[in-house]
Amino acid sequence: MPSYAALQERLGYQFVDEVMLERALRHRSAGKDNNERLEFLGDAVLSLVIAEYLSERFPAAREGELSRMRSTLVKGVTLAKLARELLLGDYILLGSGELKSGGHRRDSILADVVEALIGAIYTEAGFDEVRQCVRRWFAERIEQIAPGEALKDPKTRLQEFLQSKGVALPDYELVDQAGQPHNQVFEVRCRTQLGGKSVTASATSRKKAEQAAAQQMLDILQGES
Repeated sequence: MPSYAALQERLGYQFVDEVMLERALRHRSAGKDNNERLEFLGDAVLSLVIAEYLSERFPAAREGELSRMRSTLVKGVTLAKLARELLLGDYILLGSGELKSGGHRRDSILADVVEALIGAIYTEAGFDEVRQCVRRWFAERIEQIAPGEALKDPKTRLQEFLQSKGVALPDYELVDQAGQPHNQVFEVRCRTQLGGKSVTASATSRKKAEQAAAQQMLDILQGES
């Protein structure tokens, strides 16, 4: 078994049974004893811990505001960014196919491993211990989040993000409009000068498609920052 000492130090938790840790790091492509069940459990635990943390941190916030803030904190892009900070990609166990395709850098796999680690700590040490770990990992992000920010729509948040970087506002282009008048689908492309990135999204109205494209772009840019 490889040495996980440095990883456990970054996690702030020492596993009693490193077999449990290794299972949390094993992607389904690497065999049957993988992290899928731990990921399922960790997802629920993470949601509860973050909900509790936000309720304490923002006692005056409405339920809708708390829900939006929680969604921002537990979404895949945020978890993948946390995984990179913890250098989890260096430890993920992948099958040969995923290994060749760079699975250890993929957001979805990184995010799943964070949830699996939460599930593993909960299974081994219980709720109080995993609560301490999650609160420590997310403390800085929760201190930076604000209820009002969670209420802003994706286009507004993308505009403010780009302005904070000194970059021009994004450009939205309708690239396709299909279907019957009562059941149309609009496809919109969002471009930004920050890295020359471009994404497309579809929805039942142009406005919704623009908002969806803005959210995609924001997720990508925030994941890189």
